[in-house]
Amino acid sequence: MITLARETPQDWWDVEALFDLCFAPGREALSSYRLRDGADPVAELCLVARDEGGSLAGAIRYWPVCVGAAPALLLGPIAVHPTHQGEGLGASLIGDSLARAAGRWDRVLLVGDAPYYARFGFSRLGGVEMPPPTNPDRVLGLELRPGAWDDAARGPVRPMPAG
Repeated sequence: MITLARETPQDWWDVEALFDLCFAPGREALSSYRLRDGADPVAELCLVARDEGGSLAGAIRYWPVCVGAAPALLLGPIAVHPTHQGEGLGASLIGDSLARAAGRWDRVLLVGDAPYYARFGFSRLGGVEMPPPTNPDRVLGLELRPGAWDDAARGPVRPMPAG
């Protein structure tokens, strides 16, 4: 039995260890991490999945960013422990967190594999510029409100200003 819950401050280091396990060394050198520097994640959307023994099975985080003049969510990282991969846990984390975001946020973007994320409604975004050296074919978006990726949500992705 897996339970999903909001990430707490006590989960932080377990989640970081999971990301270290699941991603290549140097993950924090990726351009998407520059958008997270100095920002707090969107706490109500950051989830952890724990198994019946309390071990961390998966985690997902979201960050506030701006695309042009428009606020957006940056999804990621998301990871599932190798012992739980193939169980649909990643899909549960994405589905549950997107449901929580609906009505509060208009748009979500991520850098990832289009074939995987298409099943959640993500598609390639044109006119959205992630910091280099991001491959533009991997910049994907999802509208949580129809028309959310209109002309105002175009241009460079940058950290959301504080306040």
